[in-house]
Amino acid sequence: MFSGVYTALITPFENGKVDFDSLGKLIDIQCESGVSGIVPCGTTGESPTLSHQEHEEILEFCAKYVKGRLKVLAGTGSNSTEEALRFSKFAKKVGCDGALVVSPYYNKPTQKGLYLHFKTIADNVDIPIVLYNIAARTSVNIEPETIAKLCSDCKNIVGVKEASGSLLQMSIIKSLVTNIELISGDDALTLPVLSIGGIGVISVLSNIIPKEVNALIKFYEVGKIKEAQKIHYKLLPLARAMFIETNPIPVKTTASILGMCKQDLRLPMCSMQDENRLKLIDRLKSFGLIK
Repeated sequence: MFSGVYTALITPFENGKVDFDSLGKLIDIQCESGVSGIVPCGTTGESPTLSHQEHEEILEFCAKYVKGRLKVLAGTGSNSTEEALRFSKFAKKVGCDGALVVSPYYNKPTQKGLYLHFKTIADNVDIPIVLYNIAARTSVNIEPETIAKLCSDCKNIVGVKEASGSLLQMSIIKSLVTNIELISGDDALTLPVLSIGGIGVISVLSNIIPKEVNALIKFYEVGKIKEAQKIHYKLLPLARAMFIETNPIPVKTTASILGMCKQDLRLPMCSMQDENRLKLIDRLKSFGLIK
């Protein structure tokens, strides 16, 4: 359902407001690149700093603007179950194809709490749901057994975006739920995740080079493993550069350098330190994106 490359879309701002003109241009780039879909209002989209109104406006804009050219997997997570349910219902209402729901952050629920959180959402909105597991940001891991129980009890929970960095954990998830859509949440691990049964990636890097990220997936899907490996190692230094500082600072800085949108970030996200910006520019030069 959500195989291939899904771009974790940046949210362009100008003068403190969402820049919908630039957002449309970013979506056009993705549509023309051959990727499977976009993920608005996720981590890379600076969702924690969006107002509820902005969040909904962006989801509705994306759903309408793509005009069926690709799928929209809406970021609808929150540390409030009620709020996550509200966003998920709105995503369904405006025509998004699915909801990416991150585990609640800051309040550190137990595994029982996580189960009840996701089950409440799944039981009350008829939309395909992809769990988003990223303990580095949320301080809590959705354990494989919890994911297995959720998939057993909630038929519209179809996948998991795994950003734990643990191939062992991902392998355990696949062993417990063989039909789950395992999606890489880390560009540097896309190829290894494919090798253990993953179906694609929710990518930061594809904001910048969607065709190249898509090519890796396509080569792997047709059994051209060496070609996929070659792209993997070509992309690796740039993928690492996207995390020189906290995401989405480097990717948004890159987008601005390439003239795709303004660099504007919302506090507490801020501009890169000079030494890190120089490192980023060096990686972009090495890849041939700038001279």
